[in-house]
Amino acid sequence: MCNLCVVESVKERMLSRRDLFRAGAAAGAVAATGGMLKGTPAMAAGHGGVVDMTHVYGPDFPTYFGEPGIAIDQGASFAESGFNLFNLAINEHTGTHIDAPLHFSADGQAVDEIPVGNLVCPLAVIDIAARAAEDADAQVTPDDLRAWIAANGEIPDRACVAMHSGWAAKVGTDGFRNADADGAMHFPGFHIEAAQMLMEETGATSIAVDTLSLDHGPSADFATHYAWLPSGRYGIENIAGLDQVPAAGATLVVGAPTHRGGSGGPARIFAMV
Repeated sequence: MCNLCVVESVKERMLSRRDLFRAGAAAGAVAATGGMLKGTPAMAAGHGGVVDMTHVYGPDFPTYFGEPGIAIDQGASFAESGFNLFNLAINEHTGTHIDAPLHFSADGQAVDEIPVGNLVCPLAVIDIAARAAEDADAQVTPDDLRAWIAANGEIPDRACVAMHSGWAAKVGTDGFRNADADGAMHFPGFHIEAAQMLMEETGATSIAVDTLSLDHGPSADFATHYAWLPSGRYGIENIAGLDQVPAAGATLVVGAPTHRGGSGGPARIFAMV
């Protein structure tokens, strides 16, 4: 079939399906208010709103190594073809993204193998923003975890424990990577002892940071990565919106990518609060 025929066929189908979708939407609404609502209430019913925890990213979004993490090429335009299509070339660890266990282990779980039950999880926010404002190399420590527990109770099973350092506000500026004259970066992260405490004393399955790395910027050994990820747990980097959620009580939903064998990947993440 010729390219022009394909384009015309697409347009025809788009037009003919509009009426079908309208009718289907009406029928779906009837079904939803009928039998479907007789099941278990949705988890969202216990929450009052949804907060987006994901940065919008493009070729200019800061990356750990400083190189653009995504290239976008338009393969088809609506003006010429009747539809838009873009080709993406993406570094897995770009924007708001997941570090799968495989990222720092020889044979850990790939991103498509993370149990889906670990991707919908209680959110525990550890706020070190005041300290990070004075010290760019600040880290989440066991004392920070103990203070959270004293104020909020035990860290829930399967929780995502997130560091709120205030760094998300620096996206789009040189201050996000915060590299010094020698190229060393300075931003907050999780101290290895905090990661070990979470592994040994809690059922947390993920940690999240609003910076470029689970380890703080000056780290040369990636101790937290090497401890946390090979244990079968995952990480989230460049998370957004932590200033809009409570310290405890929100539910995080992690839209992990599922490309086979991946070490991670950009994710759409939101919190029900």
